[in-house]
Amino acid sequence: MYSSVTEKQQVLMLLLIEIILIVLIGSMMTYGPEANYNLLKNHTGTIDKNKQTKKPDEDSLRIYPMYQDVHVMIWIGFGFLMTFLKRYSQSAVGLTFLVGAILVQVALICNGVTQVKLGNKAHLSLESLLNADVAVAAPLISMGAILGKVTYMQLIFMGIVELIMFTINMYIGEHLFMVVDAGGSMFVHVFGAYFGLAISFVFGLKERPKEHELEGSSYQSDIFAMIGTMFLWLFWPSFNSAALKGDDQQRAIINTLLSISASCVITFGVSALVSKEKFNMVHVQNSTLAGGVAIGTAAGMMCEPVGALVIGALSGAISVLGYKYLTPIIQRRLHIHDTCGVHNLHGMPGVLAAIFGALMAGLASETSYGYALYEIFPARAPSSEKKISEMRDNYGISPGFNRTAYQQAIYQLLSLAVTLGISIISGLITGLLLRTTICGWITDEQKFNDQFVWELEENSQDESSEKNREDSTHASNQIAIGHF
Repeated sequence: MYSSVTEKQQVLMLLLIEIILIVLIGSMMTYGPEANYNLLKNHTGTIDKNKQTKKPDEDSLRIYPMYQDVHVMIWIGFGFLMTFLKRYSQSAVGLTFLVGAILVQVALICNGVTQVKLGNKAHLSLESLLNADVAVAAPLISMGAILGKVTYMQLIFMGIVELIMFTINMYIGEHLFMVVDAGGSMFVHVFGAYFGLAISFVFGLKERPKEHELEGSSYQSDIFAMIGTMFLWLFWPSFNSAALKGDDQQRAIINTLLSISASCVITFGVSALVSKEKFNMVHVQNSTLAGGVAIGTAAGMMCEPVGALVIGALSGAISVLGYKYLTPIIQRRLHIHDTCGVHNLHGMPGVLAAIFGALMAGLASETSYGYALYEIFPARAPSSEKKISEMRDNYGISPGFNRTAYQQAIYQLLSLAVTLGISIISGLITGLLLRTTICGWITDEQKFNDQFVWELEENSQDESSEKNREDSTHASNQIAIGHF
């Protein structure tokens, strides 16, 4: 099947990885307080000073519906979106299933490492499961850049390395820079896109990308890909708002719906303009979703409905023009082969989202947000005890660094630069490791072809028919010779 590494060796590597994950999760993770049977409050609630039972202050299951939405996006949305390849649809869905199932465990471990304290285990909760799903989106985006050109073990190895670097980058952004990225446009979409493109660039150095006969789509495969598009489009408001609370969450849902609606309409219009007045299915499958990416960073901010609509419309136009004009240039001049066009759906709209988020952070003031300003931007909260005391007592706001709006905007842009730097450099190194063929390597003949990855029913039928034809030919030859 693949050179350098046999099929059996790949299977053994796969099983070994799962065994290692079982050991790691078993040794460093346990149920969080919300899921711990031994805590009294999980049975009867808490006890007040009058010895009366009351319900917990916050329902820990409140995020479950949105967690399920994100879950559907990761496995059905991303999986079916990549089924447009006419002979690689089974791999698109199946490998997304496999890679996602492994990487969600890796993401839990990576998140847990940042929480583990000496002598204690990391806690598992619905919130940690949600964070793991969001993290898995990054390597699945990268997968779109190299889909059909790598083995499944290369995808898994890429995902493990990427999640480690993703966790480091997110820790820098959230805890050191204290930036806001509600929908993960910087930490997920930008990181995933440019990490995958960097790997594709390394592959292009070894073998210049060229057109492949199986790389295109078919009528049926395009319809299946639209299933992924529709699921992603419908559930994107949950992706951008799941980690938020209260009015922030409501704004994120409203802003995302407006932005992604505008990107959908503009995509159809611009697609017709650049495609001889007919809609292009590649644009519709992907660029209609660009608004969900572009509003992600500022999803919970007061950007006003018109701001969400404008940024969504702009992202849709940029994405379509990227597919039409920029992708061929990148492939021809930089030798970067982007199978699914992740640069146009996740890369450029993600950068646009980061810039828009920085702009909104620079405009944010206590006049427009009230004390909620310091909940959205914790680093902007006053640092002195005298100023913070009232906010802490009435709103639970903790002391910050007394940042100005201008300083917060600078940190937002700095986080974008760091994300680009870490994703590209780590992607280049990962690409070099993948070129060593330690996880196998596929030939040009095997690219974009399911028959080298799966047992296909049609192949069995073809082989049976071929055998019958050979038997028939052999029998007819015998008769002819006998007759002669």
